[in-house]
Amino acid sequence: MSTSSSSPAEDRSPAITDHLVWRRHVPTLASAAAGIERASDPWDAFPASFCDRNGWPIDEEGYADGKVQRDAEAWKHVEVFLAHGPEVLAGVRATASGADYVEGPVSEDLRRLRGIDTTLERAGQLRHEWDQIMALMDASLPGSRKIYESRAERIRNADGWRYADKLSFQGPALVRAADYLADRADSDQPSQTERARVALARSAAVNHGALPASPAAPPAPAPTAPGRSR
Repeated sequence: MSTSSSSPAEDRSPAITDHLVWRRHVPTLASAAAGIERASDPWDAFPASFCDRNGWPIDEEGYADGKVQRDAEAWKHVEVFLAHGPEVLAGVRATASGADYVEGPVSEDLRRLRGIDTTLERAGQLRHEWDQIMALMDASLPGSRKIYESRAERIRNADGWRYADKLSFQGPALVRAADYLADRADSDQPSQTERARVALARSAAVNHGALPASPAAPPAPAPTAPGRSR
């Protein structure tokens, strides 16, 4: 009886490979979190040069242009969190134990993630609304999209800043928790790999007819001498 061959990837136990799926997105999120920080940190000091002692803008045009630049840069990184954040967040929550939330290296980071679902959901809604606006422009204003697109982008980016601001706090927490839990999953992998190897060896033996030898049957009893007839 022929058996179908399977690739090494197919042979791996899901318990071994699942954590690798979300882990590969962690460096991308780390870069996005750093990008939001780069966009926001200079802005914290920037307005002082445009405002008086009471905080009111003196150079209103420069102040407005600075916000536009900050918002546009930050939104690009929010988009990255929308693309990769949910999968990493699901992996972190599936890997973390109850004890991880109480104590340990990432307990505080895990607690910081309580509001990240709402942040990602509302940022996703904003992006969806933007897509709808662009589709309406294409349908109702053919050839005129470029005229209105820049202004629409500014509005979206300004609205999106609130989510970038939240991700400047929640994003690094997600990255740190993901790094720690992925490394811990790696340390658990050898025992899982060995169990999978044994299971695969058994499966291969069955498929090729090399079943374990059955216990030897007990010897048949010696025949008794026929009795004399009376």
